[in-house]
Amino acid sequence: MATRSPRVAVVDYGSGNLRSVAKALERSGLDARVTGEAAELEGCDAVVLPGVGAFADAVASLGERGLDEALRRAVESGRPYLGLCLGLQLLFEESDEHGTTAGLGLLPGRVERFPERGPGGAPLRVPHIGWNTVRWAGSHPMLAGLPEQDVYYFVHSYRPVAKEEAHVVGVTEYGGPFAAAAARDNLFAVQFHPEKSQSSGKRLLDAFAAWISSC
Repeated sequence: MATRSPRVAVVDYGSGNLRSVAKALERSGLDARVTGEAAELEGCDAVVLPGVGAFADAVASLGERGLDEALRRAVESGRPYLGLCLGLQLLFEESDEHGTTAGLGLLPGRVERFPERGPGGAPLRVPHIGWNTVRWAGSHPMLAGLPEQDVYYFVHSYRPVAKEEAHVVGVTEYGGPFAAAAARDNLFAVQFHPEKSQSSGKRLLDAFAAWISSC
């Protein structure tokens, strides 16, 4: 009897890039279902929250569709969660983008805009766009399938600032070091776009597929 591919909900709250995320997950052997229905998250083996755009708009859209509580229930149930870009930032307690906005509060910390100047006082180009090396550290199950460091594609103007150093599992440099990835238990989220990161992105999504299967 054939083994069923793990079913993954790709959460649609009005952000773009959903189909490219779903196709990237499918290339890693996952059954990706794009959905904006809170009830559909209940029957999935894992949840992926991608995102582009403004933090406050995303929070409002999640709330209007009941997806914020559905995401919390999915996390509380122990199912693997993968956040991509804004899907990482939304895990934190608040963001200072366009005023202070409360996030999902699943990780302690906040999201802040990059500084106007980098080390030595040189002007820092914001948004941060391009390829950067991420150094991995920690013992989260996702990291078992990844090299010590890899190069990924970033597009963002804000960065997460975690309160707990133990939650930071990936670090990159732009205007100084910042958290490129954060994790806790069944949460794993990254600031970059694996669906745009070619072979390195495929390695990360393969690791995600292996993690789901191990759960």
